[in-house]
Formats: sequence, C-alpha cells, structure tokens
Amino acid sequence: MQMITDALPDLLRRLAAVAQRDVLVGVPAGEARDDGPTNAEIGYQNEFGSPANNIPARPHLLPGVAAVQDKVVAKLTRAADAAATGRPSDAERHLHAAGLLAQNSVRRTLTTTAYRPLSERTLAERRARGRTGTKPLIDTGQYRRSITYVVR
Repeated sequence: MQMITDALPDLLRRLAAVAQRDVLVGVPAGEARDDGPTNAEIGYQNEFGSPANNIPARPHLLPGVAAVQDKVVAKLTRAADAAATGRPSDAERHLHAAGLLAQNSVRRTLTTTAYRPLSERTLAERRARGRTGTKPLIDTGQYRRSITYVVR
C-alpha cells in the first residue's frame, strides 16, 4: 500500500514566508544631522533635485539599484528556491545578499558617476569648513555611509 501526502500546503506556506519579506535599499529616516536635515532628506533632494534650493538632480539610488537588477533578481530567485525546498536559513542568506548587492551598487554609483559640478558657492562653503573635496554628494562621507538595506 502506498501512502500519498499532500505537500502543497507546506510548500505554499514556505513560499509565502519569503514572498512576505521585503528587501529595502535606501537611507533610513533617522535623526537630523548636526547641521540640519536628515540623510534621507538629503538623499531625496539630491536624487530628484530641488529647483527652489538650486540643487540639480543627481540620481544615484534608482540607477544604482537598476545597475544590479539582474543580479538581485537572481538572488531573490535563489531565496524562493531555498524556501520552496525547506531551507529557510539559505533563503534568508540570499535575501541579505540581494540587499548587500544593491547597497554597494548605490554607494559605488555615488562615487563613480560624473555629476554636474558643484557651484562656486558650494565649493566656497566647503572650503570655509576646512573641506577640500569637489565631488558632488561626497563631503564628509556621512550620507554615503547611511545608504543601507534591510530585510523585513
């Protein structure tokens, strides 16, 4: 006599556990910096620009994630495969790998993209604070370091 077990409910439960997880990449809202807005506000303003503040758009978050989209999708697929075969710790590992790939790509985009140069006013303000760097979006490095990912 052969016994047949319906494994579909268990498979669906395992897949739902991964499907309900999000991998988010960006800048947490956080606290205001010593010198004003939060890193999240700074990021938004630089990603999309602020004509009122004479800040041109310097996209980095969306292009940074897009640059590794295929690799991230591959990691997410591996996470789903691991969940489907009953390996939740492997699924979790692949979710975190996807987030880390995207985080690092956004950070790399910040440092390698040829953005519109900083205005003379901004450069003068930097020099007044003892800074000599001229690269847009990179002053103290605080904003770049705030770019992270979470799996929730």
